Amino acid sequence: MATKASQSAARLMMAPAVVLLLGWMLVPLITTLYFSFADFRPLRGVFEPWIGFDNYERFVSSSSFWDAVTTTLVMVGAILAITVTLGVLLALLLDKPMFGQGVVRILVIAPFFVMPTVSALVWKNMMMDPVNGVLSHVWRFFGATPHDWLVETPLLSIILIVSWQWLPFATLILLTAVQSLDGEQLEAAEMDGAPPLKRFWFIILPHLARAITIVTLIQTIFLLSIFAEIFVTTQGSFGTRTLTYLVYQRVLESQNVGLGSAGGIIAVILANIVAIFLMRIVGKNLDA
Repeated sequence: MATKASQSAARLMMAPAVVLLLGWMLVPLITTLYFSFADFRPLRGVFEPWIGFDNYERFVSSSSFWDAVTTTLVMVGAILAITVTLGVLLALLLDKPMFGQGVVRILVIAPFFVMPTVSALVWKNMMMDPVNGVLSHVWRFFGATPHDWLVETPLLSIILIVSWQWLPFATLILLTAVQSLDGEQLEAAEMDGAPPLKRFWFIILPHLARAITIVTLIQTIFLLSIFAEIFVTTQGSFGTRTLTYLVYQRVLESQNVGLGSAGGIIAVILANIVAIFLMRIVGKNLDA
């Protein structure tokens, strides 16, 4: 067992790293919180250190705020539905013996390591371009008029791009859960005459419940801050402006640091509310 002297020495050695991490996290947050109560417009030479909750009132009362919140929730919900559903199907498929199974698994997981900016550019210029895109050529092959994805269905386009990025992550976690399933239980159900759909619904899906909740929690935390894909493709137009992108517009495009900081604090609060709600769900599933 560790003695009091060794515990004290361990705390002493860990202290610099803890202080550095706390400073790295807290200093930007405290600075943002301070500016959210100030009227700070640097390009106009305006700085009033205290204006109360005016920035918060202006940000929330803006007509763009609720539209951005709605867009964010719709986008996150759709991406989660796509990645979890396809992730379960891909995990079950990749668990089956096949030729080149290791190579196939690597190819399925590879998109997760592509930078969001790069993947958005690839989808924008190579896949969804209305003239030279791959999807346009497919449309023409079947005699249909090419679809201008980023103009006619911009929100769906971003959902597809981000889902392509996050599907490997969901597949990897769910594949691990599938591989931990007891094969004897499935064999017993098959010998009892249970059809594949019932085996999936009553045995496989309950076993994947914990993995699905963890995937949902982790992805939601990251998806609430989608930015790069929107910046590269639509730049927040055509109804694709999320809460994160609205904060960016208020800070950099409008040059109102105080208003943008207030929006950032509101975004952090909303993200924490969603995270706490999901953590409760995860906790119940893990305790079950």
